[in-house]
Amino acid sequence: MADSITFSIIIPVKPGGTVRALDRLRSVAYPSSHMEVLVAEGTRPSRQRNQAAAAAAGEMLYFLDDDSLASPDFLARAAAHLADPSVAAVGGPSLTPASDSRFQRAIGVVLASRLGGGGARNRYRATGSPRRTSERELILCNLAMRRDVFLAEGGLDERLYPNEENELMDRISKRGMGLVHDPDLAVRRSQRSTFRAFVRQFFGYGRGRGEQTRIAGVRSVVDFLPTVFLIYLLLLPVAPWAPCFLPAALYGAAVMVSALSGAVRSRLYAALPWLVVLYPTLHLCYGAGLLKGLLTPRFRSEAGETAAVTIRCIKEFGAPWHLPAHGTGEVPQ
Repeated sequence: MADSITFSIIIPVKPGGTVRALDRLRSVAYPSSHMEVLVAEGTRPSRQRNQAAAAAAGEMLYFLDDDSLASPDFLARAAAHLADPSVAAVGGPSLTPASDSRFQRAIGVVLASRLGGGGARNRYRATGSPRRTSERELILCNLAMRRDVFLAEGGLDERLYPNEENELMDRISKRGMGLVHDPDLAVRRSQRSTFRAFVRQFFGYGRGRGEQTRIAGVRSVVDFLPTVFLIYLLLLPVAPWAPCFLPAALYGAAVMVSALSGAVRSRLYAALPWLVVLYPTLHLCYGAGLLKGLLTPRFRSEAGETAAVTIRCIKEFGAPWHLPAHGTGEVPQ
């Protein structure tokens, strides 16, 4: 039966950080005896997850972020998919909470749109039905995976952060193992609260993709479009003839259409100025980051470095919860 599958829930956190995800886990509609919760404290999430996976005792690993707010049925839904032995991993979207600020919800609108999220937009919206997929639709803050497959593949490439899960799932797919996206297997996570944090986020995403490309090779030419567009804009001031400005004009029109339609769909009319700003910011920061990752990957300068990881078992198999009062997010020492 699906509910006999054992899960090791793994949550990385920065030293001294709070883990908002813990409180929701107490009310999970799944046999308590069949789940354990490991919090891995450190400064390198890919290494933290790898070490926690090595220490885990469950058949399945379920990766959450420290702020991933899961629904009560999330383990049961994952178990139903993983009961199929051909499925190596299953995940769902990370949705923007309705309680987020107007700016944060505007980010959610952009990420869930075709112009903003592109092929990865289903990571940020719940649409369609459960389906076989690629790493494009899966996200590490909400991802279950067979522990034996994870370990057999050598886990996450610790040279990468972010994009470590994308590289791993590409390897898994190439071996013919199935990946599943379930739109109802959703967590809720707040978007970045400031414009500066949003800029850093997408520069980092682009840099991770560039570093992944250096390690695993070119996956799709689509990944390079933001970088090509950035270079085009930098060269535009010295363009020799007027038609060179046509792509920029068409892009501006696409931004306006996407911003207007997003504001209408989400009823965030007052956030329209932010939507107009966020689309080009996302693309240009991602493009700059990808170029940086390609030219100066961090793993070159970090070769041989190790980061200490502390793993705490918050909930053991067959044992009761030992957590502080609801809502504190504190990790027992």
